[in-house]
Amino acid sequence: MISVSNLSKFFGPVMAVDRISFEVGAGEIVGFLGPNGAGKTTTMRILTSWLPATSGIAKVAGYDVMLESTEVRKNIGYLPESVPLYPEMRVEEYVAFRAKLKGLNRLERHRRVEYCLDRCRLVKVRRRLLGTLSKGYRQRVGLADAMIHNPPILILDEPTAGLDPLQIRETLFLIKELGQSHTVLLSTHILSEVETVCERVIIIANGRVGLSARLDEIESEAVVLVEARGPSEQIVQTLKHVGGVANVNAKATEDGIASFEVRTTDDQDVREEVAKAIAGKGWPIRRLERKSRRLEDAFFDVLRAQDPMKQPMRSEPAPAPTHAATPESEAITKKSE
Repeated sequence: MISVSNLSKFFGPVMAVDRISFEVGAGEIVGFLGPNGAGKTTTMRILTSWLPATSGIAKVAGYDVMLESTEVRKNIGYLPESVPLYPEMRVEEYVAFRAKLKGLNRLERHRRVEYCLDRCRLVKVRRRLLGTLSKGYRQRVGLADAMIHNPPILILDEPTAGLDPLQIRETLFLIKELGQSHTVLLSTHILSEVETVCERVIIIANGRVGLSARLDEIESEAVVLVEARGPSEQIVQTLKHVGGVANVNAKATEDGIASFEVRTTDDQDVREEVAKAIAGKGWPIRRLERKSRRLEDAFFDVLRAQDPMKQPMRSEPAPAPTHAATPESEAITKKSE
């Protein structure tokens, strides 16, 4: 339903999106993740025909976002991060107005307005002026707008922003329910929300896709957590020579105690071998634990891979178009629109 191939976007000399490629199949709920300035919002605006791409191809529901933007808009419901509303209109009036703009006839329009007001928990405020609503209610009005014409694809940018815990729970339940009959691309900074509703994740950092995988594939992997008192670099070299160890990631060292995350091939349990290797060197072991990998681990792995200094974002814009996006690129994105 969504196909992106070598998509790039420049804002002057700054590259916000760097030749990304991914696909979202029919009926999938996919989490689109990344730190601030990673290029998520820019990508979603390209997919919804709000922004033109600099290069590459993006298709939504089989239509090219550049050449067939009208057809693209007919097939998507888009909830932007900041919902644009007419403050002088009432909630019910606005939702009905949007339904009419999207081509629904009178009978269908009435039915869909009632359905969306109910599903988005807006019935109690249906006569309220939009300008008097809290951010949470404005967000729910935006979601009702995205749903009103029952599009096959929903692109949601921070749909739970400003909601209280109960509203977040209800919204996530609704999104999961919508996923039974819609394709959903969901952007959020809250990883637990993704784990609750999504089947697959795409993680983007510095304008590049760092990971595209199913959640069950990520969670099926296990890591061995090690803490030992000794020289960090020597312990890393020792662990790398243990059979079955694929990668060793050194973490913080404090009071002479070094921490490590050990990845294995074919999800092997190498705790006994690791213990023997470290104890054989005379380094006291403080911790040795095997745990399943979580989405948070995968997220920070992508950030580390994109930035060896473990800093998710650079503090200065790239000097040439060959570099990836920076926090300034997101600012330029918003300013340009």
